[in-house]
Amino acid sequence: MNVLIIEDEKHNVSRLQRILAEISPSILVIGVLTTVKDSVIWLSQTRELNPDVILMDIRLADGISFDIFEQVDVSTPIIFTTSYDEYAIRAFKVNSVDYLLKPIEKEEMEEALEKVKIKKREVNPDIEQLVNLFKKQTTIYRKRFLLPKTDGYKIVTVDDIDYFYSELKTTNLVNMNGSQHLLQQTLDDLEDELDPSLFFRMNRQFIVNINSILSIKNMDNGKLRIILKNDSDKEIIVSREKASLLKRWMDK
Repeated sequence: MNVLIIEDEKHNVSRLQRILAEISPSILVIGVLTTVKDSVIWLSQTRELNPDVILMDIRLADGISFDIFEQVDVSTPIIFTTSYDEYAIRAFKVNSVDYLLKPIEKEEMEEALEKVKIKKREVNPDIEQLVNLFKKQTTIYRKRFLLPKTDGYKIVTVDDIDYFYSELKTTNLVNMNGSQHLLQQTLDDLEDELDPSLFFRMNRQFIVNINSILSIKNMDNGKLRIILKNDSDKEIIVSREKASLLKRWMDK
């Protein structure tokens, strides 16, 4: 994910960069801007970098960030990061997906970035069908994993995989029989490699095989809890924002 930061205070920039790095090493900060003027120039001229999201403070060195939208068309999703709550209503009149009050915590940023991913997936249904058809025709998804053992290698097919999970900066594969194996890939890598008709990214920690799901339980605030056939005690929570995508995926 490519991120553009528009923020005029260095300590806030450093905090955002640290939080993003902790969330995922695949997140790349492609620019840091401190003024309305520089932001307008960058957004007008630097199209090839194409950020996936903009983290935008409201009060900048030479004005407020809403002045940017009066001078340049911004279609990129925006997460506002500010110390002032009086601009919230105005923020959602532009292309905003979230409004975070400083000091921003890692968990808040994770949820906001998840909203960005969901927003990008919620395209016109006809377009979505064409995209999925094209992907099925052109994409070769992973069918197996070659895993090292002390005396050689073990082959695990994707049909035998229960779920993947991330913990303490490691990625683990769990078989249907409960055995676990350490992987080199991140969950972000696996999400691109696995067949989306078979695996779903439940949250930042889990990717689950559809055949491993026993049931789905409603929770407070629209969240869902996934109950696995082989590991019913495993805590897998799906956010309210992602719940509708999960139900649509399960209902196909």
